[in-house]
Amino acid sequence: MRFSELLKIELMKYRRSKIIPLIFIAPILVVSSGIANLSAYFTPEYTNAWPTMFIQSALLYAYYLLPFSMIVVCVMIASQETNHNGLLKMMSLPVSRQALSLAKFCILIFYLFMEIFVFLAVFVIAGYIAVSTFDITEALPISYLLKWCVGLFLTMLPSLAVMWMLTVLFEKTLFSVGLNLLLVIPGLLAGASPVWFLYPYCYSGYLVSLSLHAFTTEGTAGTALQLFPFIPCALLIFLSALFISASRFSMSLAACQVKLAIPSGNGGVLGNKL
Repeated sequence: MRFSELLKIELMKYRRSKIIPLIFIAPILVVSSGIANLSAYFTPEYTNAWPTMFIQSALLYAYYLLPFSMIVVCVMIASQETNHNGLLKMMSLPVSRQALSLAKFCILIFYLFMEIFVFLAVFVIAGYIAVSTFDITEALPISYLLKWCVGLFLTMLPSLAVMWMLTVLFEKTLFSVGLNLLLVIPGLLAGASPVWFLYPYCYSGYLVSLSLHAFTTEGTAGTALQLFPFIPCALLIFLSALFISASRFSMSLAACQVKLAIPSGNGGVLGNKL
């Protein structure tokens, strides 16, 4: 079976799940609250309204709400295999176990892309309503918004890989969710430290912080993302987490296959999730 066909199968599994409604919640909450808080200061003479609204909305979103929602998506994707004999169907496919794990991670990336797209769409709609209401004559800075949203997507990938790794490693759902949440919470502090590049959960928030710094210190140097040592560390974390999750996923499926081969009343369920 080709990998593209496997991806189609995985997408079909989740088309009726609650993941789609979930990815709308965080963008709507953070954009509506962010723009509403700023609207008290808007006047027709207000300048840089779009960048101000974006930073106000994206800072909390990047540090906390986006990671929180992706943790839930990780658990929902992993838990899907315990429903409707999902494991039996998976093991009957003519593909490697590592490919199955990678396919699920690709689905995670797809939902991450969708959520950031929803965030951008909701922000543009809410922003247009705000500037029209207060008669602010300022063009939509589409290149600015696309630049930072693409950056938000790319910087989320290493932490998403770690989230998926922890979800696969620990059978207890509450434990994996709790551990991921605990790692997200200190992201703001980690982003302010000199070694922020060692902590993937702060990458996206750090990027938005750079946007804030660039906006408040316009024309000064030092606001660009330093690619070294960020890129090597991010790649190492991303690839290591993918390798560990694929290996663990493969071992878990093998153990489940052994259990299913033994007649027992347990039914060979792979832990609580996988």
